Amino acid sequence: MMSSVNWPQARRGWHRFAWYFKGVMGEHAYQDYLEHHRRAHPGTEPMSEREFWRDKTDRQENNPQGRCC
Repeated sequence: MMSSVNWPQARRGWHRFAWYFKGVMGEHAYQDYLEHHRRAHPGTEPMSEREFWRDKTDRQENNPQGRCC
C-alpha cells in the first residue's frame, strides 16, 4: 500500500526550508536593512541594494575577525 503525500503541507515545509536557507545565506539582509532604516531614519533615503552589499563587503574585509571564514 502506498502512502499518500499531503502536498499542501509538503509545499509549506519546502517554502519554510527555502526561507530559512536564504536567511542563513544572507539573502534577507537587504530587506532587514530597509525595515530598520524605515523605522530608525524616517525621511532619509536608504542605500541602494548595490550600495548596501558594497558597504557590507567592505565592513567584513575591514573586520575579518567578525566572520567565521
